[in-house]
Amino acid sequence: MIFTVSAEHAGQRVDLFLAERWAQAESRSEVQRIIKAGNVRIDGLVVSRASTKVGAGQVVRVVRAVSGPAKTSTGIVPGDMNLNVVYEDNEIALIDKPAGMTVHPGAGHDSETLVNAAVAHWPRIADVGEPDRPGVVHRLDRDTSGLLVIALTGEAYSRLSEMILNHEITRIYAALVHGHPESSAGVVDAPIGRDPHHRTRQAVVEDGRPSRTHYHVVSEYEDFSLLEVRLETGRMHQIRVHLDAIGHPVAGDRTYGKRQADKKTAVGKLKRQFLHASKLEFSHPVTGKQVSIASELPEDLQEVITELTASNRR
Repeated sequence: MIFTVSAEHAGQRVDLFLAERWAQAESRSEVQRIIKAGNVRIDGLVVSRASTKVGAGQVVRVVRAVSGPAKTSTGIVPGDMNLNVVYEDNEIALIDKPAGMTVHPGAGHDSETLVNAAVAHWPRIADVGEPDRPGVVHRLDRDTSGLLVIALTGEAYSRLSEMILNHEITRIYAALVHGHPESSAGVVDAPIGRDPHHRTRQAVVEDGRPSRTHYHVVSEYEDFSLLEVRLETGRMHQIRVHLDAIGHPVAGDRTYGKRQADKKTAVGKLKRQFLHASKLEFSHPVTGKQVSIASELPEDLQEVITELTASNRR
């Protein structure tokens, strides 16, 4: 990825500069690890310190190198798994991801990820984007279902990454939350970073990355509300962290909020959080044509809504 420093951001630390602009970076600490590995350049020169200041007009480049001949292209083992491809052309594909599927290999998940399946389905994406997550320009949590766009060419990858950075892709989610928000619509504007008390969690923290989540109430039930949520930024666990921060955690979330529902109800029987990426809208990265794809709630989530709706009628 390549970024040009504007006058507005001159004097900023390079790790902070990249953490705020590089959509694929999961955290500032990840950026610092990449810098330490020698995979960041400023005007062609290797950066050795995360505290290095960037100057106006300088070009910052991230090169995620793969070492060793055994990892030609990606090093990703193609996986024999079904993908629900809901849109495909020569440049991009949209996949409706089921809950329980991890997007790309990582600690504890070296195979049977969406990326393993994608490399098997489209071998040509091996050299598209980053070696450990070819074609991926944004992510969904393992237990979040719904729509994900994959870049099939380098041109599409570069443009989609820019579009994510510039908030040019509309990402809509359906989320069932505990309780009833005070207003029918709102914005959560709170920085997100690593939880200082739980290394595997994110939290609203003062020195976190700028994060904004828009929501409005679609339906209200006795103890729950169904929200339509739109991401402005896309931090790790952003929706779950932000909704928990305003006192309305996502139903079924065992990490954030941890509120229990009656085990005899459909909500109480949920095996994962009620969060579904329901719509993607954007201008095609190559043709400019408008792309708008929607995804219905999967069966486990629809069962919850059906039961809650029936309870409202009693």
